[in-house]
Amino acid sequence: MTTDVFGKALLDYHSSNYPEDITTHSSLDEEDVIPLPYLFRDFKNMPKIEQLALENCRGKVLDIGCGSGSHSLYLQKNGISVTALDISEGAIEVSKARGVTNTILSNVMNYSSDKFDTLLLLMNGIGIVGELPKLDAFLNHARQLLTKDGYILLDSSDIIFMYETENGDYDISDVENYYGEVEFTMSYHGEKSKPFKWLYVDFDTLNASAERNGFHCELLFEGEHFDYLAKLYPTT
Repeated sequence: MTTDVFGKALLDYHSSNYPEDITTHSSLDEEDVIPLPYLFRDFKNMPKIEQLALENCRGKVLDIGCGSGSHSLYLQKNGISVTALDISEGAIEVSKARGVTNTILSNVMNYSSDKFDTLLLLMNGIGIVGELPKLDAFLNHARQLLTKDGYILLDSSDIIFMYETENGDYDISDVENYYGEVEFTMSYHGEKSKPFKWLYVDFDTLNASAERNGFHCELLFEGEHFDYLAKLYPTT
């Protein structure tokens, strides 16, 4: 068993070895596929929510969970100082190979070496928090990474629709914790990752956590599939 299935897939695709896509298995009993070409898309092929987030980046940017480096590359090519951070060794290797100048291999919760004007978390980047009770700790740590006038840009989704009943209501009575906490494993080319938690947080819950931790939470964009883009900046 390998722990960096995601990084291995990125490395294969970057080296023109594309045997298959990444398969994800979740605690919601759904199997899905992450197409590798999508992880290497350029700006014009990104969804509106990502384009808007990139257009709102300013100053020094920390791209948290950078993946293959597509967002960092766009910012870098447009003259923005960006640092790409990821816990995946393969992702960082690919980001470097694609031309990202500044990279960091680290869990963001273990990183505190610099301050940034924008913290960027895309593709449901706040999911790295894993569980709702850990969101407060993340926001407190993020505050330490921000400059005085800095802010966080993140997107997420309200997955309440996964619990829709036949009569159109939503039933989460059997959910033990917050309904947006999902456990995933990734499979790729005969290898499987360790299970990991991923958080999908609805905007109202995010806003409540933001206020509790001294942030103002602004809704910048709402998509058609319960997804949204938010901007958080400290109020004190």
